[in-house]
Formats: sequence, structure tokens, C-alpha cells
Amino acid sequence: MKKHFDVIVIGGGQAGLAMGREVMARGMDTLILEASPVVGSAWRGRWDSLRLFTPARYSALPGLPFPGDPAHDPTRDEVVRYLEAYVRAFGLPLALDEPVREVRPASDGFQVTTDYHRYAARNVVVATGPFQQPSVPSFAATLPPSVHQLHSSQYTNPEALPDGPVLVVGGGNSGVQIAAELTATRPTTLAVGPRLPRLPTQLFGRSVFEWLDRSGAMSVTVESRLGRRASRKEMLIGESPHTIARRLGVRLVGRAVGASGCAVVTSDGSVNGARTVIWATGHRTEYPWLRAPVVGPDRRALHRRGVTSVPGLYFIGLPWQHTRGSALLGWVGRDVAFLAGHMQGARRVSRGATGSGLVAA
Repeated sequence: MKKHFDVIVIGGGQAGLAMGREVMARGMDTLILEASPVVGSAWRGRWDSLRLFTPARYSALPGLPFPGDPAHDPTRDEVVRYLEAYVRAFGLPLALDEPVREVRPASDGFQVTTDYHRYAARNVVVATGPFQQPSVPSFAATLPPSVHQLHSSQYTNPEALPDGPVLVVGGGNSGVQIAAELTATRPTTLAVGPRLPRLPTQLFGRSVFEWLDRSGAMSVTVESRLGRRASRKEMLIGESPHTIARRLGVRLVGRAVGASGCAVVTSDGSVNGARTVIWATGHRTEYPWLRAPVVGPDRRALHRRGVTSVPGLYFIGLPWQHTRGSALLGWVGRDVAFLAGHMQGARRVSRGATGSGLVAA
């Protein structure tokens, strides 16, 4: 088995697959390492009724249109099938069920160690995405076993939950959508913090993403004044907590701040008992296997447009990596092309330096 590559991509999700296709198309020997035994594992783990906010025409990776009506909003299962088709269409060198345990700089690039092999690569792209470790407040551990708890990433459908009232904690997109679905079958409370900025899914009969793309809003960079402001908060797409409270009868309470007995206490002073608590409280990034100074004290990647201070080490698929679309299916291709071009430029400089008698970078 080949053990030396120009590029190793860590993570076989949407960003990793797009990255792998791009560098392969530019003539680089490539390997994509995926910890899961199946393609699209992050999507498979989302709830059953999930649909994208972006219509199919804005949900395709480079080189392969998303199938079906371009105006329809793809389902979770459609996205999984599309990613499987993407691997087949381009013959991507995807190694499934091969979790990475260490990435370490070496004299000629990087040493990448998995459960089964040790590889060498001149370039490594970390494509593990933003949804790595579920984030749950520490006081959740003080709730008794009689309260059924799960993170939103573990939620599948209402039938999978015990009977009885549900408290959903978190007023972002996942929390709002899950609470809206649950209220049809059981009493549902949604604990929310400060009101988030919101956009409708449709505007004058067209997807809001069409308007955002045409106006140039999807190309606003994180380094611009507008980008710095927009990147600080999650953007709600579609209904808000107050909308589903009025339309569906979801009960709204303040931000969850602690626990008391079998209940969650919120910032408005209410004590909320529930049979099930769903923590729609986001994720945190974790890179314990990355032996390079490219992760900050807050565990976030240190980079500029995906390029780190360590030559040959990159990130792809992070929210606001460069623009609002960096972590979205239909726009990640821009970042992919930029990083592949950066690698090619660095390779040309390295070959020129070597030819002139200088040490290669």
C-alpha cells in the first residue's frame, strides 16, 4: 500500500471530499482519511426530518450538480446519497474507518499516524469540520438519571424520546427546528438567550440565499468590518423562537443557567421540570492529535483563510474560514480552490529553491 502522498486530507465530509477532488485534479497524489466506516457520517447523525436551508442549486460541491429540482430543499438523506455519489463520480481515494491519532511535522512534511498505518505527506489538510464534540453545560451532570438527556446531535425523531414534557435548551437553528417538531406530540419548552439575527428562508418567492449570493453578501470576508460583526453570532434562518411560540404554542423561557433537583433553572427565574432535556448548545472543536502550534487556548484553529503558520498545514470547512459560505456545501469550493492554489505555489517555490541550492521550504 502506498504510504507517501503529496496531500493527506483528514476528514471525509463535504469539505474533505471537495478538497480531495481539487488537489487530485491538479495532479497531486492524494489520500482522504475518514474515521467513520461510512460516507457522510455527520449528516447521517442529524435528525430524520432535517432539510437544508439552501436549495439544491446552492447545495452542490464543485464538479457535480445536486440532483433533482434545483429549487427544492434537499433532505438529510439526499445529502448523504449525494456525497456517496461524489466519491464514486471522481474515484476519490477515501480510506474509511481509519481514525487519525497523530499528525506530527517531519523533515519532509508530516507524519500521519492512524490506528492501522503510518503515512508521510508533504501537505496535510484538516477537514474535520466544526461539529466535533457536543458542548453541554457542566450543570447538566447534576440532573438525576430520571431526566432523559441528549445532545441535539443525538436527536432523531419524537418517537425515540420518552413520553412527557421536553425542554430544548438553545435558541439557534437546531433548537428552534427541534422544538417546532416536538410540540406537535408533547408539551415543549424552549430555553433561549439573547435574540439572534434572523433571515427568512424565502424573499419575494426566491430563496434568501439567492439574494445573498447575487448581492455579494456570501462573499463578504471575515476580515471586513461587516464580516467581523456577522461572524460573532449564529444567524437564524427561517422561524424564530418567538414565531414558533405564537404559531405552535412552544413555551419560551430564558437562558439555562443551572439545575435544581430534576429541573433546569433559567435566567428569568423559572424552574423547568421535564422528562427529557435536549441540549441544542452547539459543539466545540478538538484537535488532540495535532502536534503543531496551530490551535489556540480556546481550542480553535489558528489560521488565515485556512493557511496556518506551519508550512504545508491547512484547515478547510470551518465557519467563516473566509466568508459566510465557508462551511456550506455550495460555497466551500472557493476555499478549496484557494488552498490548492496555495499548495501549488508553495511547491513551485520549493522546487525553485532546491534547484538554486537553497534548502527547500
